[in-house]
Amino acid sequence: MNLSSEEIRRYARHIVLKDMGGAGQQKLKSTHVLVVGAGGLGSPVIAYLAGAGIGSMTILDPDAVDVSNLQRQVIYSSADAGLSKAERAKAYARALNPHVAVTAVTMKISADNAAEMIVGHDLVVEGTDSFAAKKAVAAACANARVPLVIGALGQFDGSLTVLAPFLVDAAGKPLPRFEALYPVDPRPEDSPPCEEVGVLNVLPGIVGTMMANEAIKWITEIGEPLLGRLLIYSARSGETRVMRYH
Repeated sequence: MNLSSEEIRRYARHIVLKDMGGAGQQKLKSTHVLVVGAGGLGSPVIAYLAGAGIGSMTILDPDAVDVSNLQRQVIYSSADAGLSKAERAKAYARALNPHVAVTAVTMKISADNAAEMIVGHDLVVEGTDSFAAKKAVAAACANARVPLVIGALGQFDGSLTVLAPFLVDAAGKPLPRFEALYPVDPRPEDSPPCEEVGVLNVLPGIVGTMMANEAIKWITEIGEPLLGRLLIYSARSGETRVMRYH
C-alpha cells in the first residue's frame, strides 16, 4: 500500500527509523488488527496502534465507560461515562489518526463466537480481565493460524507474551499453546477483579504499551517477538524478567 503525502509527513519519524522505513510503515498500513478489550490494557494498545498507522482496527468490548475506569483508562474522559467503550475508543482512535479505519463491536467474546470474531484479521491483541475470554480467543487464534498478543494484570505486576502455536521454533518444535501458560484453569478467587483488590493506575499503561510494541514488532518483522517467553513487569521494583515456557 502506498503512503499519501500527508501520511509520509505523519509517519516521518518511522520512515527515517532504521529497520522500519517506508516498507515497515506500509506493512502497518496493510494490517487489520482485532483488539479484544478496550479497558486498562486495551487503551494504550488502541492509542499506540492508531498512532503507528495500523490500516484497520476492530475494537471489541461490550461494556460502558464507568467513572472508576478513568483512573487508568486514559483514552476516555469524564464526558464518556455511561457510553460504549468500543464506540468511544473508536472515536478516540479516529480523532488521533483519521487514516485508520476503525470498527467498534459491542459484543462479548466467548467460545461460541471467538472464531467468527477473528475472521479477516491479521493479528489479535487480547487484554481483557476474563480468563474465559483469553482461553476462547487463544483457541480461536491457534485454529485460524492468527498470531495473538496477550496480556494480564495484577495489582502491581503485569505480564505479556505472543502466541503462535502454528509455527515451529529453530529446532522444528511447535511453539507453545496457551495451555502451556495455564495447564489448569485458575479459580476465580485466585485472580479477583481489580474493582475488588485495586490496580496501580500506571501499570496497565506500561504493560499495554509493551503489548502494542509486540504487535508492531510482529507486523514489521523488527526484533524478536515474545514467542515462548513470558515478560513479567513489577511496578514495585521497576524490573522486568523474561521466563521461557513450553
